[in-house]
Amino acid sequence: MFYEPANGHGLPHDPFKAIVAPRPIGWISSLGADGALNLAPYSFFNAFSTHPHLVWFSSEGRKDSATFAGETGEFVANLVTRDLAEKMNASAIDAPRGTSEFGYAGLTAAPSRLISVPRVAEAHAALECKVTDILEPKGLSGEAAGVHVVVGEVVGVHLDETFLTDGLFDIARAKTVSRLGYMDYAAVTETFAMRRPRWRDG
Repeated sequence: MFYEPANGHGLPHDPFKAIVAPRPIGWISSLGADGALNLAPYSFFNAFSTHPHLVWFSSEGRKDSATFAGETGEFVANLVTRDLAEKMNASAIDAPRGTSEFGYAGLTAAPSRLISVPRVAEAHAALECKVTDILEPKGLSGEAAGVHVVVGEVVGVHLDETFLTDGLFDIARAKTVSRLGYMDYAAVTETFAMRRPRWRDG
């Protein structure tokens, strides 16, 4: 099967998000200039640099997370694990602007160390971030795609030492959750290791 997205796929549902999967979930907490607190999950989220540590999330439309991050220049990316999946899903509700999803989802807002935005106290890891860029990508037509990509440098890391095994963060024990296609999610329960091969000439 081959199709051009611009001409439709002919399937019951678009398979794009099922193909580009699993995707990490950026559970983004942000704070508006007026003090309004927001928490929302984004499956268009990832890291793309280690020196410095840079992460990004993409908001389709100018939602509170992107707006607040732009206003204060800060956000926290909280880790979603299987024990918090239902609360993460509850925080995805399309609530009126300024409504705190922390209370709605039954979560605790804990103070961060280096930024003003609270983190999710129940999350087993959290990344305190300061905004470095907000981008508006374009499609082939040259027109803005209507998405806002917020880039942040990680300035502080919170880690639940319960999930350290021999000094490594054990995502199989934590059961880190990722987003798949359609209405599906996955929790990491098994990992395997491979070393990158080294080139030997001849």
